[in-house]
Parts: sequence; C-alpha cells; structure tokens
Amino acid sequence: MRLSQLQKKFLRPRLIGWLGFVCLLNSVHAQQTEPTPRQKEDVVRVFTELVQTDVMVFDKQGRFVKDLKREDFELRIDGHVRPIQSFDQITAGTSEETQLAAARSETIGSQRPVPLDRGRIVFFYVDDFHLDLSGLTTARKVITTFIDKEMGQNDQAAISSATGQIGFLQQLTDDRSVLHAALAKLNYRNYSVRDSDRPSMSEYQAVLIDREDIFVMDYFINETMRLNPGLTRDMAASIVRGRAHQMLDQAGAFNNNMLLGLERLVRQAKDLPGRKVVFLLSNGFLIENNRSDSRTKVRDVIGAAARSGVVIYSLDTRGLVASLEDISAEPNFDPSGQLQNATHGELIATQDGMHSLAVDTGGRAIFNTNDLSKGLAPAMKETSTYYLLAWKPESDVDKSGRFRKIEVGVVGRPDLTVRVRRGFFDVDPTAKPTPDNTAEANKPVSKKLSESILAAYPKTELPLTLGLNFYDLPEKGPTVSASVEVPGEFIIFGPQSDGKIQAVLDVAGVFFNDRGENALTFGERIVTTAPSMDASKDFHRDITYTYPGKLGPGLYQVRVAVRDNTSGRVGSAQGWINVPNLTDKKLALSSLILGQYTPSQLADASTPAAERQTYLSASHRFRRESNLRLLLFTYNGTLAPTDQKPDLAVQVQVIRDDQPVLTTSLRKVSVDGVPDLSRVPYAADISLKDMQPGRYVLQVSVIDRLAKQSATQQTHFDIY
Repeated sequence: MRLSQLQKKFLRPRLIGWLGFVCLLNSVHAQQTEPTPRQKEDVVRVFTELVQTDVMVFDKQGRFVKDLKREDFELRIDGHVRPIQSFDQITAGTSEETQLAAARSETIGSQRPVPLDRGRIVFFYVDDFHLDLSGLTTARKVITTFIDKEMGQNDQAAISSATGQIGFLQQLTDDRSVLHAALAKLNYRNYSVRDSDRPSMSEYQAVLIDREDIFVMDYFINETMRLNPGLTRDMAASIVRGRAHQMLDQAGAFNNNMLLGLERLVRQAKDLPGRKVVFLLSNGFLIENNRSDSRTKVRDVIGAAARSGVVIYSLDTRGLVASLEDISAEPNFDPSGQLQNATHGELIATQDGMHSLAVDTGGRAIFNTNDLSKGLAPAMKETSTYYLLAWKPESDVDKSGRFRKIEVGVVGRPDLTVRVRRGFFDVDPTAKPTPDNTAEANKPVSKKLSESILAAYPKTELPLTLGLNFYDLPEKGPTVSASVEVPGEFIIFGPQSDGKIQAVLDVAGVFFNDRGENALTFGERIVTTAPSMDASKDFHRDITYTYPGKLGPGLYQVRVAVRDNTSGRVGSAQGWINVPNLTDKKLALSSLILGQYTPSQLADASTPAAERQTYLSASHRFRRESNLRLLLFTYNGTLAPTDQKPDLAVQVQVIRDDQPVLTTSLRKVSVDGVPDLSRVPYAADISLKDMQPGRYVLQVSVIDRLAKQSATQQTHFDIY
C-alpha cells in the first residue's frame, strides 16, 4: 500500500480530545450492540447424546488426506460396527460446535460473530521428576522454540511441571511474556532413586530383581557377597531385594505423582473448546513397576484424554541414546557382560509408558532424535486438521463403566494410515455426583463469585470480555484499569423487593502477582432500572464496568467474575498485564487504548474532529464500517541537549494469521504542544472498511533515536 493511502487511514487528532478519551477509563459506561438470540435447547441435547472422536488420516508420504466422506469410514466399538451419526472435517480456525451443528442441520444463531481465526490450544507438561540436567536443557530449548517461532497469533499455550515448581504461572495464555516468565521458573531438581550402596543398582535393574530375573539376581547376590565378605547367600539375597523394593517404592511415588498431574491437566482441559495438544517432555519412566499402579494411571490419562479432546505427543528429551549408564555412579564390575545382557531392554522399557500415552490418544511418540524442536511444526500441522466422528453410545442399562476400544478404518484403502485415540470410558470412573441444585442456588453470592474467580478456566454461562490497560497521567500517576463488559442480551430484568424492575449485576475482581498473591481486590453492584417489564425487553445495551487500580511494577493476572442476580448465571474472565518500572528512566509504553467511532459521527461536520465522541471498547470488537482509534503514551524518551525534545519514531502494523496486512513507514512523533515530554502521546485512526471480518493483532513499535532504544506494544481486536 502506498504511503499516501496510509496517510488517509491514519489521522492524528488533537491531543485534548484524546486526554478526555483516556479519562473515560475511570467511569462506568454502556455501549449499544446488536442483540444475540439465545442458543436453541436441542443443540445442547444433541451434544449430550453423542460420543465424539477425532481421526487423522495420512498417506504414505505423511500428508493429511482431505475430502473423505462419512461413507469412507468404518467405526468399530469393542469390535462391533457402529453407525456414524455425525461427520465433519475440522480445521484450526473454525468452531467445532458451529461445524457440528451445520452438519446436523442445526443452527447456533448469534449476531455476535464467532471468531474466524480460532487458534490452537497447546500444553507443555514437563516431567521434572525424571529429567536430568541435560534433559531439562533440551526441554527448555523445545519450549522456547515453540514460543518464539511456532506459536501463532491466536494460539494459547501453558507450561506445567509435574512437581508444580512453576506455580501460579502454569496457566493458559496467549501472552509470550507470561510463557517466558513461566519457563524461567523451571529449574533442575534431583529426584534420582539410586542409593549409594554397591554394586550400583538402577531402577530398571530393581524391576528385574522384583521379577526374580535369575541373571540379574545372581549378579547382584554374587557382587554383594564379594564386596561384603562373610555374608551368606540368603543374607545377600535379602539385602538385594530390600534395596530393589525401597527403590521401586520411591520410583512408584514419583511416577504416580507425575501421572496424576498429567491426568488433572487433561481433565481440566475438558472445559476448553476444540481439540487440545499436550507435549509430554520426559527422560522416560518405567510403568512395569509392580509396587505402583502406573499402568492403571496411564489408562486413566488415556481415558481422560478421550473425554477432553486431548492428543498427547511424547518427546524423549534424552535424544539419540547410546547408553543409559549413569556416569555419576561407579561402574559395576561385569567382565562377562552378564548384567549388560540382562538389561539391554531398558531404553524401550522407559519409553513404553510415553509411547502408550501418545499412540493411544491419537498422537505420536518422538524418540531417538537430538533435535526435538523439528518435531513441533509437523505435530502442530497434523493436529490442526482432522475428521470428527460421532456416534450414539449404548443405552444406560448396558453401561458398565469399563474402557471401550475404538477402531476406525478407511474402507478399501489399506495404504492409508489412520491415527485415532484407542478408547474411552463409557462412564467417567472419577465422576462426582451432581451437587443438589437447591444447595447450589443457596450459596452466597460472594462464594459463587470467589469460586468462579479461582476456577482453572473462565466460566462462560455469562459471556464476559476483559480489557486491561496501563497508563500514567500527570494527575493520576501509574494506573492499571480493568474493564469488564457484559453483553446486553444476557442481562435479565426482574421485579425487586421494592417493586422496581431492575437488572442487578454483582462484580468481583482480584489482581494477582506472578506468585499468585493477592495484590488488589475490588467489587461492585451494578443496578439498571427499567420503567416496566415490557420496556426492559428492548434493553440490549452492553454494560461495561471499569476499575482503576494502583500497582507497583511487575507481572499481574486479573481475574473478574460477574453474576446476574435474576438468572443466577455466572461468568468470569482472565487477563495478564505487565506494569513497567517508570522510575528506571528506560523507554516504556502504555497499553494500546482502543476505541471506535462510526461514519455517522464522522458525517457530523458541526463537531470538531477531536471532540467527537469515541466509544472505548473493553472487548476490542469493532464494526467493519467504523474507524478504530488508538492512543499510546511513550514514557522516558531521551531529551536532545540542543532543544530538550525527544526524537521518537513510530511504526504501526495490523497483522492477521501472523501475516501483516497493514504496515506504516517509520514516522516521527510530533511533540508540539505537549506540556510534559516525559509522557508523549501518539494517536491514530485506522479505517476498517477494507479489512475482512476476523481477528487481528495491532502492534505499535516506538524507537528512541537518541537513546538507541525501542519498545513494542500489541493487542488483539476483532472486526465484524
């Protein structure tokens, strides 16, 4: 696009209008939007009556086979052919729910657009119970590669560890800075189960001893007697078995804790839309331990993955392995090779559990390679497109709560590779009884809001959007504002005890620091009154509540919950914000503060451009026929010794699907008329009429030419 065209799109209004624009952040305001019809009840019933599984089909070259039809597939449950009730091909960037409803000739109606650019949900589960220092370094490298190179603009990711050492930061986010902060908390911890006795015994050797493997038992008994003269054979055998049992008890506890954490992560992902990918990074673990229930735990994870729509990819962080000998331990005296021959299967045994978790959930095991990062891109690509098959489960009287085997094939195409999860529990083995509705309804409002705030993922009964902004104004100082927007069509009016017709919303929020500590809380009751019930039916305005808070520098997560008093619906939302340290005098930026104004406002020639009303947007959703208005403050720009003015340049980019659709050239930021040069505002308008509906990233970069420093700020916005 030519520069002259860009100049028509970016119009810098007078600063006085923008300062008034920012001050609106500290007030509650409402914004008119179109109403959304409520979802039909029969759509919900369809979902509860069908069981789904995702299927990937590849040719001999490893390419996904597209355009297969329902009749091309054969589905078997426990060996019995079952009719496929629903079928569709799903691609990342679409809504499973919308595609399924369309396949069933159902409608999920909404005048609010479903984002066309839905991203992928990715979890990294680091098995730090079994990682050595080299394995941890490899895991860090893999995750860093994903964050910096593979993560798309609409993707969300989380980094979790089996020991929980990442703490509060092991949460799903699209913020790369949060992911890097989480990764920085991942440190090496020694959980070796080896003892200091001689001869040295590995965990795998302990497993063989527990099985009474004659060759391994003979070796350790003979060596124990040789190193401890005077011991009888029975005494030596007792010592060997005792060492093995103690080692296996400890190893079993580590395995169980690791698998329980993985199962918990997989089960919680059930509340998230679409398919989820989990990368398991480990040095391997043994499930053939008779002194633990590791095999059962692996089966539990596989069953939970089937219910949650999770695919697991197992990455062996040991890479290309030549030997599993522990170089830190004194080598055993084995001139005949008796011990070495008996333990040659150790590598495969330690990979067995990882292999099952991957293959049985429809993923892959990536073993015996020193560049695991190369496995990320193919894994993300092959999980982005898949077929979704649904069938009716057996009647309730036939359910036994057992694990049922799934088999899917392509009729007449033995040359194709079909990757599908291996099975599911027809009844959730860990399902808890549904709480009594009366008891749930009688919970105090504060408790319901607190539970929603502390939930792993946002509650969506009452859809919310949360906007977070940091800015520093002379009269207010550093401020973080949290703006929560409630859609008007979900707000229910009802008669109150005083006879008034009102909609009542209870709002609660918490600012947490990066350690999960409560830094700031707020709460408010918002009451909207209508003259009558009939008049309330015409109320479709969104309601936005904004809370301005004072916080020190650092990374914060804001969690907000809202309850509609009439319907009892509760919704919640989460977001991260980084508060810069302005006292260190380094170049820093405020958040990108966004608003919109429509052609009708532009046509009002009687109103000066800077004074026309701009509607702030917490949701960052804008009509295609409107103009997006942005405001950014630059702090701590270096002043030139000659004129005591900063030399700042700015570049604006609009990005969709990781590709720039609009890029301006570097422009000098004018400081004429700016009273405080430590806070330099930059404002621009963007016409949205030439952009397609969907999700975009707005990125603004500022360069301090005098200090040779730069800073970048970005945010998402949607066009409909």
